[in-house]
Amino acid sequence: MPSTSGAVVSPRGFRAVALCLAASVALPSLGAQPAPFLRDTLTLPALQQLAAVRDPRVRAAAAFATAAVARVGTATRPPDPELQLGAMNYSLPGLRPDPVLGMAQLQVMQMVPLPGKLGAASTAARSRAASAEARTRDVVLTVRADVAVAYLDRWEALEAARLAGETRRLLEDAASVATAMYRVGDGRQSDVLRARVEIARMDEEVVRMTAMADAAAARLGASLDTLPEGLLVAATPPPFPDTLPSLSALLAAALEARPMLVAGAAAVRAADANADLARRELWPDLRVGVQYGQRRMDGGIDRMGSLMVGATLPVFARTRQLRMRDEASAMREMAEAELAMMRADTRRRLAEVHAMLASARRLRALYRTTVLPQADAAAASALASYRSGAVDFMTVLDNRMTATRYRRELVALDATEGRAWAELEMLTGRPWLTSPALPAGVPR
Repeated sequence: MPSTSGAVVSPRGFRAVALCLAASVALPSLGAQPAPFLRDTLTLPALQQLAAVRDPRVRAAAAFATAAVARVGTATRPPDPELQLGAMNYSLPGLRPDPVLGMAQLQVMQMVPLPGKLGAASTAARSRAASAEARTRDVVLTVRADVAVAYLDRWEALEAARLAGETRRLLEDAASVATAMYRVGDGRQSDVLRARVEIARMDEEVVRMTAMADAAAARLGASLDTLPEGLLVAATPPPFPDTLPSLSALLAAALEARPMLVAGAAAVRAADANADLARRELWPDLRVGVQYGQRRMDGGIDRMGSLMVGATLPVFARTRQLRMRDEASAMREMAEAELAMMRADTRRRLAEVHAMLASARRLRALYRTTVLPQADAAAASALASYRSGAVDFMTVLDNRMTATRYRRELVALDATEGRAWAELEMLTGRPWLTSPALPAGVPR
């Protein structure tokens, strides 16, 4: 279960937000010119660290959390005292004081909240600040996951383009064999034409995958607040963890540390405090004041003092204070329901991601050890058999395209596993991919 203690935003806990703000000031918007440090080849962990500082969503969330912390101080203090200066009983239009009643007056009034109101307001404000801080961490994790997805999409598209290029070269060899056999009368013209059609299809695949890689690079550039032309992104997937944790362990980690759940628990505490404050609103607040006045008399200056005590009268309690209670109660129920919904969604999504990871890892092992070696052997055997006239050319093409399809599916499995690890990081609130040092010149 998420921890519900510590509604006060500690300096250590809020350090991440402060670092985000400081780094965003140190890194101005790149505009149309890429920054010098982006000329280094950036791996996925380095891109994630940069995006956690430069992405506009992170900066906006950090600013909102800073504003929430700033509001804590105002909630812990009573309203400011009121100071009034007055000139009483002056004649018009001459503005002369009445000889008997004219006087100058100074008055100070202070509203004194009912005991417990400031405490409830302070608890609500601190809980909202803790929730905003946790949501900032959740935004950072979301940005990291988005960057990982874009990076892996780009890598998958580039790998697909590379495989299409390799397949094209193999098809060129097969087409050369078909052409040579057709020239000596052992082959058919349709075999040559079919080979050319498949070669053209591989050209189309290269163009399409290259466009998808460019689109993924554009998404990376958006998260780093720069143009994709300024990015030199490594075309290698990050290393994945060797072992897959159990679903129960992942659920325990997520329910304890996922920032979204921590924020939801803080929002429930804030709603509880607001409900307590609404219950106290029915009781009137006191107003205490002192007054000093003086006037000129024949024998000198006559000085006078007064003490005043007042209170607000809840004459509209049925339509105001009691309705405030209803509103606060409904908001608390909404916060509790949202937290329950987030917990249920976390459990559901963790189960799906865990199943996806387990399936991808098993299928990848099967493809590497069994499927791909057999598909490559079948393709080589079909080409050799075609040279001897044992099989037709369609068998050669089918076996070659089958081997290519399996290699493409293996790349997709690697990308799927990477995206699943990235989402697992967002769900559990802890990094699962390695985080090497940033390139030289990149601020930390």
